[in-house]
Amino acid sequence: MSRAGANPTRATVTKLVAVAVAMFAFVFVVMVPLYNVLCDALGINGKTDGKAYTSVQAGIDESRVVTVQFVATNNEGMPWEFGPSVTMMKVHPGAVNDTTFFAHNTLGKDMVAQAIPSISPSRAVQYFHKTECFCFNQQPLAAGAATQMPLQYIVDRDLPADIHTITLSYTIFDVTDMAKGAVATR
Repeated sequence: MSRAGANPTRATVTKLVAVAVAMFAFVFVVMVPLYNVLCDALGINGKTDGKAYTSVQAGIDESRVVTVQFVATNNEGMPWEFGPSVTMMKVHPGAVNDTTFFAHNTLGKDMVAQAIPSISPSRAVQYFHKTECFCFNQQPLAAGAATQMPLQYIVDRDLPADIHTITLSYTIFDVTDMAKGAVATR
């Protein structure tokens, strides 16, 4: 092949590599913020910041009741039994509330899990404060062991009056491979 025939091939390969690099940049730089903006705009997948809330003395609004629903989902391939001890609570804004989630490692090996929370409607995210949550840390569980995992939260008194129900859902993931050496018996 002549030298003239190699240049168009090299140019084509260079263009294809540039397009591939641009596609990866688009996925990692543009798609994540775009996803977050769309979720906020559509009111889906309300994300929490994962930080413990420090309460301030504001009093309890006993004139108002908010329903808090609890949902638990296992990520694909997560074999644990996982769920809330109660599926719904009626609470007063400003009050400290306690509940638990149940976890049972059904496998014959030690595992570590991480729960990721989501709140809906998304407008309620800034008014739902977890003061203690099993989702703040990875949860090691020995083979066959079961545990109750605590959740303590406050629904802010400033929750908009048109929000009567908040759904807190958790998806639990197997993070054993990422937490090698961190498995402890519970």
